[in-house]
Amino acid sequence: MVVGDFAKHLECVVVGSGPGGYVAAIRAAQLGQKVTIVERDEIGGTCLNVGCIPSKAMIHVSENYHRSLQGNPYGLKLGKPELDMKLTQEWKNTQVVKQLTQGIQALLRKNKVEIVKGEAHFVDNSKIRVVTEDAGQTYTFDTCILATGSHPIQIKGFKFGGRILDSTVVLNLEHIPKSLAIVGGGYIGCELANVFANLGTKVTILEGSKQILPNFSKDLVKFVEQDYESKGVTIKTNVLAKEAKNNEKSVTVSYESDGKIESMDVDYVLVTVGRRPNTDDIGLEYTDVKVSDRGLVEIDDQGRTSVETIFAIGDIVPGAALAHKASYEAKVVAEVINGHAAGFDYSVIPAVCFTSPEIAVVGHNLQQAKEAGYDAKAYQFPYAANGRALSMNETLGFVRIITEKESNAVIGAEIVGEHASELIGELTMAIESNLTVEDISLIIHTHPTLGEMIMDVSELALGLPIHI
Repeated sequence: MVVGDFAKHLECVVVGSGPGGYVAAIRAAQLGQKVTIVERDEIGGTCLNVGCIPSKAMIHVSENYHRSLQGNPYGLKLGKPELDMKLTQEWKNTQVVKQLTQGIQALLRKNKVEIVKGEAHFVDNSKIRVVTEDAGQTYTFDTCILATGSHPIQIKGFKFGGRILDSTVVLNLEHIPKSLAIVGGGYIGCELANVFANLGTKVTILEGSKQILPNFSKDLVKFVEQDYESKGVTIKTNVLAKEAKNNEKSVTVSYESDGKIESMDVDYVLVTVGRRPNTDDIGLEYTDVKVSDRGLVEIDDQGRTSVETIFAIGDIVPGAALAHKASYEAKVVAEVINGHAAGFDYSVIPAVCFTSPEIAVVGHNLQQAKEAGYDAKAYQFPYAANGRALSMNETLGFVRIITEKESNAVIGAEIVGEHASELIGELTMAIESNLTVEDISLIIHTHPTLGEMIMDVSELALGLPIHI
């Protein structure tokens, strides 16, 4: 400890201000805690600043651009579009990201959460030191919530810099590349592939698994593959990325395919092979907090680490690295700290990939349900049979539910198609509430809407379909 640095005491300190951290801080404050949040970068964390929100903004822009180039059956004719990427970035950063992050700061202030800017490092099990460029302050605490998030994984042969990019850098490009190789065909890689393919970039995806989006059912992914093929995207699966070499005006990417080394020259290469938890440089080695070989903090079903007063949530704990999972965990932990009976239940967590078309899933797919011991059956209803989808000229995809045969309870759902990300909410609530297909079929759904497909697929499961 630096001489003269007298420790200040905090009741509840939250390290990190992403969708886990800021939600934990606000909820803990609402429940009676005096809360301090420590953030080394920007309020809002990766999600609001360089992840979920800016990527969706770019998806929106790119889809509008792409649609303006396409013909249509309803007679709308448009002139050749032009996109000023500098103005796009200005809009994204000021009217979307900045507006949201300023809103989060206002919410923290409204809930009397103190904001401390700086980098936090543990001194021991009950003490942290927050360091800025020119100062440092030590704090003791009653409870601490770790929500430090994650960062892009850098792989051997692909050191970030020059024309070798991570997702943060690529989202801030002020020009449209002519060509782009993407190493990793998971949800981040595929979403960004969609952005640049929509803008006219020649995109190549290099994926080590047998299909892109390996965590989703093949018959969902095939719609995305077909869309990407129509946009000129090249998908190479079962390949191993070997190396990238920066050139003056390009980058050479080499990869192994069928035992042969191949290479390509592209404007940029984007590496999206996953993210690593931010637990390496926060001083956890000076505490009794247990961390796995992958850098994940070990916790119980209330988010408590091996140190009674230290909790952890979000990307630094086991499970899917999803912003909404982090926010859910944040609320549970805030309740636990305030003495409420609460705990995690991960049985119903929706996941969405904002590709074209969108994919959204929740609960079990059919294979998972059978492996879990359910006598399960799947039913699906096509977008092409829905009036609203037809009127939008968005007929690709389907809504699928998985039911338990004896009870007719909904135990899973998969959607691929327009606004799948919004539709999955109703089915998430149905599974969380233990609804049966009969319960859903009795709900009067607004006409004409895409949501009617959920009622239609439920009636199909009952053997009483009207529209198919």
